[in-house]
Amino acid sequence: MAAYIVAHLDVTDPKAFEAYREAVPAIIATHGGRYLVRGGAAETLEGEWTVPRLIILEFPDKAAAEGFYHSAAYQEILPLRLANAEGTVAIVEGVES
Repeated sequence: MAAYIVAHLDVTDPKAFEAYREAVPAIIATHGGRYLVRGGAAETLEGEWTVPRLIILEFPDKAAAEGFYHSAAYQEILPLRLANAEGTVAIVEGVES
């Protein structure tokens, strides 16, 4: 069953964040992941949308998503994100088809 990493981010220093943004795609791909959403424009249909930047990554399963997040390569660049963006990150399991 697929699993997703969902992140709501507010980039506080775009210039410094760029190093993270450039490095992370290769690490995602190494773990079988891919971007489904990467900060595109959002149109609010109901309620209030307060998410500045939404990222959704798809992985083959929860183990692959956890493997990405906890990998040495990702942990090495994670301080770049933490220092230059605020937000929330979660792993969500998909539905069985």
